[in-house]
Amino acid sequence: MKKTFKIIVLMLLVTTAAHAQLPIKFGLKGGLNITKVKFDKNIAVSDNRAGFFIGPMAEFSLPINGISADVAILYDQKNIKVNNNTREKLKFIDIPINLKYNLGLGDFVGVYLSTGPQLSFNIGNKRLFYGDTWTMGFAGDNYKMKSSNFSWNVGAGVKLINHILVGYNYNIAIGKTADVDFQYTEDTVWKVKMKNSSHQISVAYLF
Repeated sequence: MKKTFKIIVLMLLVTTAAHAQLPIKFGLKGGLNITKVKFDKNIAVSDNRAGFFIGPMAEFSLPINGISADVAILYDQKNIKVNNNTREKLKFIDIPINLKYNLGLGDFVGVYLSTGPQLSFNIGNKRLFYGDTWTMGFAGDNYKMKSSNFSWNVGAGVKLINHILVGYNYNIAIGKTADVDFQYTEDTVWKVKMKNSSHQISVAYLF
């Protein structure tokens, strides 16, 4: 039910903008992300890992001076490494919707601040398992990935010649990315929640 509600909200936002006949530009957006995995218990160590994202976007000019909004559909590949295990690739379809405040510095350059929600759908592995062999049997760390994630974006950037956007964004995980069963000892399993937030550098071109 929660997942369906989020999808409906996103569709309503996009449809409302379209019916309002707001000035709109379409484009392509891509960039790099640096992902950091965090757990609600201090029992695992993770490294910062680089990934990438790419996909179409649209920018709407709102009837308020200096205010615009954009929406994108991005293929997002996040790389993670936990407790020296083999690096894993997490694959998502991200739908960010950002409200932007724009400040022009001349005919060719402007700056902007942006913020807004993002809904991500897991299209990669639904379960990650790092196994080990114990004397009395088989055990390992079990990652049960969520099918969708909710997060929030905060960013800033520059706009060049009204067509090129270069920006920085911090994607803050609101909900959990996975439920994890950590095999601490042969007889002890710790159940924890995993979240991953990302620093993002992006470049977009609006046609």
